[in-house]
Amino acid sequence: MNRWIVGARPKTLPAAAVPVGLGSVVAVGEGGAWWGAVPLAAVVALALQVGVNYANDYSDGVRGTDDDRVGPVRLVASGLASARLVKRAAFASFGVAAMAGFVLAASTSWWLLAVGAASILAGWFYTGGPRPYGYAGFGEFFVFVFFGLVATVGSTFVVLERLPAATWWLGTSTGALSCALLVTNNLRDVPTDRLVGKKTLAVRLGVDRTRHFYVVLVAMSFVSLILASFVRPEVLFGLIAIPFAVSPIRSVRSGASGPDLIPVLAGTGRVQLVVGALVVTATIVVG
Repeated sequence: MNRWIVGARPKTLPAAAVPVGLGSVVAVGEGGAWWGAVPLAAVVALALQVGVNYANDYSDGVRGTDDDRVGPVRLVASGLASARLVKRAAFASFGVAAMAGFVLAASTSWWLLAVGAASILAGWFYTGGPRPYGYAGFGEFFVFVFFGLVATVGSTFVVLERLPAATWWLGTSTGALSCALLVTNNLRDVPTDRLVGKKTLAVRLGVDRTRHFYVVLVAMSFVSLILASFVRPEVLFGLIAIPFAVSPIRSVRSGASGPDLIPVLAGTGRVQLVVGALVVTATIVVG
């Protein structure tokens, strides 16, 4: 497979696409929707995700924190690409997101430029800069805000230019699952992160409490769907995804570690994708 496709980490892209889908379908049945905004919102979200992936690859690579890695291959650490080229790829991806975001802002509200700038800066300084906040335990907060609330609520806004209550609950739901993905990743890397002084939330909480936190996040996602159903009953179809969450939760609770957590990442991503597909499909059919 092409090294740049590998470096973009395509398996993470559903975490960017699902919030756009959920945020967009909130507009189904509402008047004044601009559906042309959906492809642009998707470009913004996907380009940001790829940009963050390349930025993390670059920053972790030059710091040496990926030298002894259990998870997927990283370009810089493995020598598949130079740090300079990976950095350029990150900036190019952020540039694509910025261009699509500019079109959306020009068509709706210029305040979106500030939101977009904040998203790009947050993506870069997650592991970049002299004091990366991902190394201080704030990565989950970033993921919840930007890949949960901002991506979902922002998608609703560019389509509808108002924010029904359901979009906040759906943003909370998918944001919790995105956090669960990061928690799984950081749980897997606790031993190596400790060695290099990377104080992720998993390192700070410890292994046992991180496992409990994962379960809370997955449960929080489904509770948020129930709360959203008070204004959009059709989102209850998302609860059909609960059986998909059983295996990842069981693995985490049973003490899976290291490479054994890689299937948990895949399983958690599958839960998020199934929830998104069910809610989007049900909303379109009912709406």
